[in-house]
Amino acid sequence: MTAKLLLADDHALVRSGLRRLLDAEPDFDVVAEAGDGAEALELALALELDLAILDVSMPKLTGVQAAHRIREQRPDLQVLILSMHDNEEFFFEALRAGASGYVLKTAAEQDLVQACRAALRGEPFLYPGAIGALIRDHLARLPHGGVAAREDLSPRETEVVKLIAEGYTSREIASVLSISEHTVERHRANVLEKLNLKDRVALTRYAIRRGLVEP
Repeated sequence: MTAKLLLADDHALVRSGLRRLLDAEPDFDVVAEAGDGAEALELALALELDLAILDVSMPKLTGVQAAHRIREQRPDLQVLILSMHDNEEFFFEALRAGASGYVLKTAAEQDLVQACRAALRGEPFLYPGAIGALIRDHLARLPHGGVAAREDLSPRETEVVKLIAEGYTSREIASVLSISEHTVERHRANVLEKLNLKDRVALTRYAIRRGLVEP
């Protein structure tokens, strides 16, 4: 059987190269492409798909944010995260969002096809550096009773932060996320209080540090 794939990356040239790699496999069919996280989410919920491949750094929604929403609403759809960043924080966020694997773009020619097949089998894919990260995380948990520290922002609050940092108004954010402007303002106020920040500039700096937007 041929697996139906969604490929999402905000760089058209990168998408083109990855598509050529995937189209060379007779059992893969890239049936849709997206240029930002919101479009990827919309396509993932609307189309008959087996796997969504999402770049971690995209406008509107990051790949991790889109993965979280997809896994909530379509738990049958497997997700892979693509990234330029060999970064433990991004890797663990991808796992918490329900992704089956985290593939470095620098190793895509060697790893992407293997990672897709593993995800379609319902198996995780870990690049070599990720295995070390998992071991370090496990060891770090032991002295604290197995409890790992997590940031206190909800997935929705993180989505709002990203869009604020990208320069969207409250009305535009409400439209992208299908919520009311009042709800956007409530999320903004909650985030500022939780992070002890004062304004949009501070939120933008925070979003850059977190990798939610590119500097």
